[in-house]
Amino acid sequence: MTVSTVATTVSLIGSKWKLLIIRNLLERPWRFNELKKNLEGISQKVLTDSLRSMENDGLIIRTVYPEVPPRVEYSLSELGLTLKPILDSMVEWGNAYKKI
Repeated sequence: MTVSTVATTVSLIGSKWKLLIIRNLLERPWRFNELKKNLEGISQKVLTDSLRSMENDGLIIRTVYPEVPPRVEYSLSELGLTLKPILDSMVEWGNAYKKI
């Protein structure tokens, strides 16, 4: 394991909010307001900035449906789905830690 590869991963998903957004998107596509309600304490700005950043990094897909009012959904891209083993490992570690 090299420091630079860990640093790359941390730079892409290392914030508390990005990890929780990814956790949710592993379940299903979510709309902005659904994410905001589910992620207690996140501000609209932080959610917007996190989603934009992850979209620019290729981790999520933003789909706009041509409806009135417009409907926007966020989902994981193929690249984003490759993060599942990382989050699964975090779940395992967290469960083991709770038993200590």
